[in-house]
Amino acid sequence: MSIGESRSVFPHMRLDELLSELQTRLEAVLATRDRVHALLDAVVSVGSDLDLETVLRRIVETATTLVDASYGALGVVGMENTLVQFVPVGLSEEEIAQIEHWPHGLGLLGLLIKEPQSLRMARISDHPESYGFPPGHPPMGSFLGVPIRVRDEVFGNLYLTEKRGGAEFDEEDEAIVIALATAAGVAIENARLYEQTRRRETWLAASSEVTTSLLSGADPQEVLTLVAQRARQMIDADIVAILLPDEAKENLDLVVVDGGDAGRLARSRVPVAGSLAGRAFVNGDPFAISDPAGTDVATIFEGVVPIGSAGAVPLGAGTAVRGVLSLVRRVGRMPFGQAELRLLHAFAGQAAIALELAEARQDAERLGLLEDRDRIAKDLHDVIIQRLFAVAMTLMSTVRLVERPEASGRLQGAIDELDETIRQIRSTIFALQTPRQADVPSLRARVVTLVEGARDRLGFMPALRMEGHLDSEVPEPVAEHLLAVLREALSNLVRHAEATRAEVSAQVAGGHITLAVTDNGVGLPSGGRRSGLRNLEERAAQLGGSFTAESLPEGGTRLLWSVPLG
Repeated sequence: MSIGESRSVFPHMRLDELLSELQTRLEAVLATRDRVHALLDAVVSVGSDLDLETVLRRIVETATTLVDASYGALGVVGMENTLVQFVPVGLSEEEIAQIEHWPHGLGLLGLLIKEPQSLRMARISDHPESYGFPPGHPPMGSFLGVPIRVRDEVFGNLYLTEKRGGAEFDEEDEAIVIALATAAGVAIENARLYEQTRRRETWLAASSEVTTSLLSGADPQEVLTLVAQRARQMIDADIVAILLPDEAKENLDLVVVDGGDAGRLARSRVPVAGSLAGRAFVNGDPFAISDPAGTDVATIFEGVVPIGSAGAVPLGAGTAVRGVLSLVRRVGRMPFGQAELRLLHAFAGQAAIALELAEARQDAERLGLLEDRDRIAKDLHDVIIQRLFAVAMTLMSTVRLVERPEASGRLQGAIDELDETIRQIRSTIFALQTPRQADVPSLRARVVTLVEGARDRLGFMPALRMEGHLDSEVPEPVAEHLLAVLREALSNLVRHAEATRAEVSAQVAGGHITLAVTDNGVGLPSGGRRSGLRNLEERAAQLGGSFTAESLPEGGTRLLWSVPLG
């Protein structure tokens, strides 16, 4: 080759190298431009939704696309620096089902939690903190982890593994994911603020609905059901239960459940001491736990829903706690946050105040009713009875002036009827003056129910007379025996008496309660006493009283059962 020829070849080779380098740099610039555009699109995509769980999944999907990773996940950091939620991408449902359990935040993932800074490596197994994978987990090699911060708080970590093509994650991948994580923190904060606003609106609407229902006279049980429904909707729980204390405040009884397969839950009771619900009831503060296994919450909801997290919110505040809202979310969902619990606590406090106001209103109405009954009783006693008594006295003085026996007999009959009317009015006065619980039927009412229940089987309505303080002076054990005796006597009357007329009398006088049942039937059989009558005699003897059954001269039977009240 001549000198001229060599000079022409070298510039040509140099030019080719320069063009090749220029082309490489142009391709790099174009690739960078495309990745920047992809990153900008990803930021817009991540921030376009306000549902928190949707935002989290979109963050992972976008990150895996940007750095060409086969698998990605977002781990939400909860209390005690553990992973309380894990959002995976890249695994099929079959692969997920084969994994024994999700990561708990140990090993390499735990390192990112303890030291929240980006971490990039060629092989996961080469790191000294590597903890291995749970059984059923697919093998993974290259790794890139970046923390996600919401303001100054570490919300969680973004994990990317197994870059496609067997390559490693490079510095540019790390820079892009860090930029995405910054945008993700803003999107998560926006989603949180939206959730808080939505919950406040729900809180206002629910508080108004509960208060209106209570003050309009709705049944308290229906209102408690409404409270559970609105509480579940407010914080998006899977199941909410309301537990109320017993009279001794030593146990909490489950009275209302909403959500899930609530119909499968039996009425449960948990002790106040040593239980999560009891802790909220005693302390008056809401709290949440991310692992309720082995607690009373797990016992109550066992077999109904796989529980991932639980919370307890007192129904009321301070010393006026009326019960507890027990709430759970299933496995895989985010645990309850303090902001959610505070909002629910405020709602529960409003509901407790509304319940208290409704009870006060009911007490005032009950007091007004008792005052009206007392006034009516006084009017009957001071006016009606006195007038009837005066008429009876006038008729008694007139009897002596009537010479004809027929007229005298009629006057005496009218006097007897007035005496009977006075006794009945006095019995009504006793009933009006007897205070009793609204949901517990009185002894008088139960006697009336038994007598009226026998009418269809007898074909006629037995006469009924009640005198004295049946509802206030007869102890409940004696009342139960009295009702059993009356039930047996009416049964015998239906089956054996063949009567067309009967009378039942219950009287409290002289420290005794006396029950008399008289009929005009066939009388007692001559072959001896029946076993039913022996039962009545045994009941009287058990209470220190007496029982007689006799045939009347004019036909029929009279049963007399009398026991002391003490």
